[in-house]
Amino acid sequence: MTRQIRFNAFDMNCVAHQSSGLWRHPDDRSRQYNTISYWTDLAKLLESATFDGIFIADVLGTYDVYGGTNEAAIRNGAQVPVNDPILLVSAMAAVTEHLGFGVTAGTAFEHPYPFARRLSTLDHLTQGRVGWNVVTGYLPSAARNMGQTDQLAHDDRYDHADEYVEVLYKLWEGSWEDDAVVEDRERGIFTDPSKVHPIGHEGKHFSVPGIHISEPSPQRTPVIYQAGASPRGVKFAAENAEAIFVAAPSKEVLAGTVKRIRDALEAAGRDRYDARIYTLLTVITGATSEDAAAKHAEYLSYASPEGALTFMSGWMGVDLSQYEEDEPVGNVESNAIQSVLQHLKEEADLGREWTVGDFGRHNAIGGLGPTIVGSGEEIADELQSWVEETDIDGFNLAYAVTPGTWQDVIEHVIPVLRERGAYPEEYTPGTLRHKLHGKGDRVQDSHRAARYRVGAQTPVA
Repeated sequence: MTRQIRFNAFDMNCVAHQSSGLWRHPDDRSRQYNTISYWTDLAKLLESATFDGIFIADVLGTYDVYGGTNEAAIRNGAQVPVNDPILLVSAMAAVTEHLGFGVTAGTAFEHPYPFARRLSTLDHLTQGRVGWNVVTGYLPSAARNMGQTDQLAHDDRYDHADEYVEVLYKLWEGSWEDDAVVEDRERGIFTDPSKVHPIGHEGKHFSVPGIHISEPSPQRTPVIYQAGASPRGVKFAAENAEAIFVAAPSKEVLAGTVKRIRDALEAAGRDRYDARIYTLLTVITGATSEDAAAKHAEYLSYASPEGALTFMSGWMGVDLSQYEEDEPVGNVESNAIQSVLQHLKEEADLGREWTVGDFGRHNAIGGLGPTIVGSGEEIADELQSWVEETDIDGFNLAYAVTPGTWQDVIEHVIPVLRERGAYPEEYTPGTLRHKLHGKGDRVQDSHRAARYRVGAQTPVA
């Protein structure tokens, strides 16, 4: 049976996202990131092609590892300036019916109590189409600007996130019973107080004694997205994630990552396929192979190698300006994104040692994921081979230029996949969670959040 391929669009509320320098291309609209029309037009385009959703990344600091300052990031527009991702969702939801919205927000700097209300509000307004990408942070500049001397150590950030999501699950799942809102006009009772419960949370990091101040939304808990592929990140994902984003430079590395994740899901008492796994990829396509190759060459002429190295230095926690272009980076240790370092070591084990020049070329378009170039037929072949050889569910599609990269996929690739029965013709009705998994609007019983439901074994007050 042909396996269906799923797409998300990967964007950010800034210029050029992970394709530094491409904002200069005449076809790129990312300079309009600070207008509503850019986002509503994009949302309508993606929904017309049955994308699962738009996944919106975010950072709260600047990339200041490269050269020891943030000047290269500012000069290249490398995710600075950047606006808030969550505030985009209502506008996009107003012009769509099915498209999902995965918004990135960190656990390090905001208290979970107001954050719970904000996501409940979005889940209400979108009628259950919101997901939360849980991130623990990796930029020291963000920690400093939030009043901390430095960010926590990598694994400590996940320990902090464990309690953060526990508080949220208690608020979303355990505070209000499904029938708490009665709207009894005759007796003048809007909500039955006996069906609303304080969560009574007292932990190492948070004290939240009271009730959730939002009534249950269609999904209660938004779909949980997660992008960490380090050993500690995989453990967190296995317990919490319903959709997982990974980025790997090759099929060999990706296959190993996917297997580790699916094994961890089983070890956590869940099904191996309880989380959809998407890998980062950029597609450059056209009517023919030659058209696609010419387009790719044109895009590269606008790309900024300095901007690419600025990103990579921040992701690795290593100042790549200190290396010669042809110098192998080798094994390094840092407190940044551990999965990036792990994947580089796995590539080295396969006989591929990366130099600084490799980083500048590989990451010039689309960031950490590969860029594949070809006709619609060739791209469809390649996408299906990635799914078959690595056991992923789909792709988080980055762009070279926006919205043109996605328009090309819609025009040249999706029709081929549909002819092969490998891409959906229409949406499944229902919430984002039901669209992704087909098992209803609420978290599955095997999910960690289910422990905190009213009347569940793990009690709330």
